[in-house]
Amino acid sequence: MHSCGVMPDNSTYGTLINACCNGGRERVALLWLGDMCKRGLMPDEVTMSIVVQAYKKAGEYETAELFFRKWSSDSSTRMEGHPRYNLYTYNTLIDTYGKAGQLEKLSDTFSQMLREGVAPSVVTFNTMIHVWGKHHGMEQVASLVRMMEEFQCFPDTRTYNILISLYRESNNIDVAEYYFWRMKAENLVPDVVSCRTLLYGYSIRGMVTKAEALLKEMDEKGFVIDEYTQSALTRMYVNAGMLEQAWRWFDRFHHQMNSECFSANIDAFGEKGYIVLAEKAFTCCLKKHMLNVSVCNVMIKGYGLVGKMDEACEVADGMERYGILPDYVTYSSLIQLLSTAKLPKKALHYLEKMQAVKLLSDCVPYSVVISSFAKNGDLRMVEYLFSEMITSGIRADVFLYSILIAAYAEVGKVQQAAAYFGLMKKDGLCENATIYNSLIKLYTKVGYVAEARETYKLLRSLDTDAILYASNCMIDLYSDHCMVKEACEIFESLKAGGSANEFSYAMMVCLYKKIARYDVAHRICKEMQGLGLLTQALSYNSVIQMYVSGGRMDDALKIFKKMLASNTPPNDATFKALNVILVRSGVTKNDIRKLELLRRNNTHDCLHQWYRALYSAVRSSTSSFQHSIIDQSGTRARPFDIDNCKSRKRNTRKQVTSKLISNG
Repeated sequence: MHSCGVMPDNSTYGTLINACCNGGRERVALLWLGDMCKRGLMPDEVTMSIVVQAYKKAGEYETAELFFRKWSSDSSTRMEGHPRYNLYTYNTLIDTYGKAGQLEKLSDTFSQMLREGVAPSVVTFNTMIHVWGKHHGMEQVASLVRMMEEFQCFPDTRTYNILISLYRESNNIDVAEYYFWRMKAENLVPDVVSCRTLLYGYSIRGMVTKAEALLKEMDEKGFVIDEYTQSALTRMYVNAGMLEQAWRWFDRFHHQMNSECFSANIDAFGEKGYIVLAEKAFTCCLKKHMLNVSVCNVMIKGYGLVGKMDEACEVADGMERYGILPDYVTYSSLIQLLSTAKLPKKALHYLEKMQAVKLLSDCVPYSVVISSFAKNGDLRMVEYLFSEMITSGIRADVFLYSILIAAYAEVGKVQQAAAYFGLMKKDGLCENATIYNSLIKLYTKVGYVAEARETYKLLRSLDTDAILYASNCMIDLYSDHCMVKEACEIFESLKAGGSANEFSYAMMVCLYKKIARYDVAHRICKEMQGLGLLTQALSYNSVIQMYVSGGRMDDALKIFKKMLASNTPPNDATFKALNVILVRSGVTKNDIRKLELLRRNNTHDCLHQWYRALYSAVRSSTSSFQHSIIDQSGTRARPFDIDNCKSRKRNTRKQVTSKLISNG
């Protein structure tokens, strides 16, 4: 045309642009558009729509919209009015806005289309339903389905496939299933996409019977099961404990699996602890020469879940023999598994290997290993690793600093914890609730009231809900220093917010016991019992100790009885408090020694013996007090004879508990 002097017109450029777009050469199509514009030619509506499609396929949604607006503006000027678009243009615009996630413009375009009397096609509805569904607008989806009926626009297979997929993803498998059967009722044959979509929905929900029925239908139609659905079905059988079926299903497909499918199947077996089946699948993958880093990683994960750390390390160490290089996930998984298994030295070995191959890009692997050494109490290694990490140019994050501060708080080392806190602030990292809680725990342990108070204020300024632990620490600290007003303020604040727990109440009981305000302590004990907050040995001990200190032996015995009835095991602190009752009631040292011997030997009815001794002692003490008013010269009988009790028939624990409940 050029050599013959024939000038191209709109139709020529439209044809060229359309041909290039259909051939997947969108960039070339846009070059033709540029040439067209240079010649002063204006694309017609069809060419404009093709160009918008080209920009859309290239992901240039803003450019597509700008081009459309410019074309629309030029058309308005030329036609002296708003241009009316055809169905193809509207469908293109709706699809473009949908892919760009511009829901408002999508809705406006659809509304404009209806106002101008352009009837939507099934393509229009399919696009609208798909876009709204992907943006979780299931109400709009239902409305569009009803609108299709109003316009007598009949759904096609793609419509139903979209609906099945959307309802499956929104966890409404019943509606997805309804549209599958409705498709059949309207004489539309479900295709492989319809079946795969519903089958995947059945499998991830463990609907074995329905999945197998649909599988049979697919086999009869010769539909191919894709690898994505295949691995989901393996997982379904494994989760249902149907291991024989799971292995048969795997065996049916393993000859045609790729590495990613092997990885998914091995993970399905390993995640539930069926390590033998995971190993068999791994061996199949090895024989098929499909081994890759993803397969090795899931095998390492599987071994880790069943505590086979040596085997997990063997997989990682053997990867290079098959020409596979461990990646970040390989090393970080091993480090996590070994650290959690309290094997920080082994974890350190892989941390060093990770560093040698330059895969260390953040402080997370270091944090895991440092945390493991900290839990083992090896603070020398904690300091060494932190120093090494900083020297290598890796910056610590808030999480790592919280581990370091907590480690030193645990052993009461204020100077080191404060030093790491200072480093964190120097690094420009924001303090968080975890760090403040660790510092308050430390200051409580060493009795630093001023520092704890200041840190508590900072914690409160964060406007966080994670304040209960720190508040209880502060109550404990104030209790140790008999700072009643300050402890009460925090306690009342917790009560007002409904977050005061058993420990909060127990610490307040301790505080009032310490200052001999037994009346207030007794009231708090009653509150605790009313709220059901007397369940732990620590709380029972606090209450028993308070009643013993206040001379209310009968109340102390009632709490001990309640403790036994609730099956809360008494500990050394409990018996230490109870010993005081026996001594004050005049029980001889010899009888107390015999009771202690029963406890040390863990005799099966020792708790019953203790309760009987205490009950006798308290009752005898009360009786002795009453008789002493009448006859000061009367002698009191021994309250409890341990030797006589030994000769009694022994009760089982169950009988003991039953007796205690019914006993006065």
